[in-house]
Amino acid sequence: MESELEMMPHSHIYAYVDMSEIVPPEVRPKPAVPAKPSHVVPSASVPHVQGSGAAGQGSGGGSTLLGYVGIDTIIEQMRKKTMKTGFDFNIMVVGQSGLGKSTLVNTLFKSQVSRRSSGWSRDEKIPKTVEIKSVSHVIEEGGVKMKLTVIDTPGFGDQINNENCWEPISKYINEQYEKFLKEEVNIARKKRIPDTRVHCCLYFISPTGHSLRQLDIEFMKHLSRTVNIIPVIAKADTLTPDEKTEFKQKVRKELEVCGIEFYPQKEFDEDQEDKSDNDKIRETMPFAVVGSDKEYQVNGKRVLGRKTAWGIVEVENPNHCEFSLMRDFLIRSHLQDLKEVTHNIHYETYRAKRLNDNGGLHPVSSSGDTQDSNL
Repeated sequence: MESELEMMPHSHIYAYVDMSEIVPPEVRPKPAVPAKPSHVVPSASVPHVQGSGAAGQGSGGGSTLLGYVGIDTIIEQMRKKTMKTGFDFNIMVVGQSGLGKSTLVNTLFKSQVSRRSSGWSRDEKIPKTVEIKSVSHVIEEGGVKMKLTVIDTPGFGDQINNENCWEPISKYINEQYEKFLKEEVNIARKKRIPDTRVHCCLYFISPTGHSLRQLDIEFMKHLSRTVNIIPVIAKADTLTPDEKTEFKQKVRKELEVCGIEFYPQKEFDEDQEDKSDNDKIRETMPFAVVGSDKEYQVNGKRVLGRKTAWGIVEVENPNHCEFSLMRDFLIRSHLQDLKEVTHNIHYETYRAKRLNDNGGLHPVSSSGDTQDSNL
């Protein structure tokens, strides 16, 4: 007689195993939590992870992340990388001759970075049309390297007939966008594309005390959507405090009536904190500035200033002019934002229009024509 086991269908056959022969799995010790590096400042609180992650304890609600992970070191990593590679900053100065554009830029960066230091004679004849010249320098401070390019526009507004004199400047700005775009669409493009795009345009207004010239309005109207324009009142020491305040109000009113937005534009404020900070800056602009690369002794200290019959106008004294306010805004608080707005807004606007008009831009070889400016 067949056993009951043999009579059962094959699909229901089970193996009977002696449980005493099973060896329990090896219990491995819990890995040690890495210690926090000694060079990192301890945080005020221990971060928490919601959910049931690997570091969780229990099956309840939230769980505490045990020990230090090191996420905050990404800031240090970014800083080291930036210090190695450095960065580019390109600033354009526009305005009539004699407004102290070169001197102000030298004062701004505490270096001889203007065209005056590049072998351009002061006695050289002003060109008949706007001629654009650029001078590049590498400036290092605190281990951070910056390739600064100053783009000067001699001849702007100096002629009897200044009709359309902004066109060479507009052409130059767009050519830099074109060069960057062609590098981007190359099949074998460079790891780091040289950035010659104009990040900031300082527009110098004559200290007349009356109103803006039609040329000022036309320039800013044509280029305010192409580049970051920062209006400044040059040689502000020629105005009394009351004249300066009144003139600044007139300029702001005229720009508002003409629909001209200068940097920082309200539409680019990212949050309430940005809006609050930028509103204070917008109420101060245009900056009334004085530039000088000469030092004088004042109260036992060496200061940059301009000597007058009534005393020394100290460039970096906020009671004398707004140079230090403009410098802090331009370099210490908004330099990175100027670069980002240039890339994300102005360049993207040019890029979208360029690709849309041409139905796409065909890739070019690295040896192809990049439409270098001959200005």
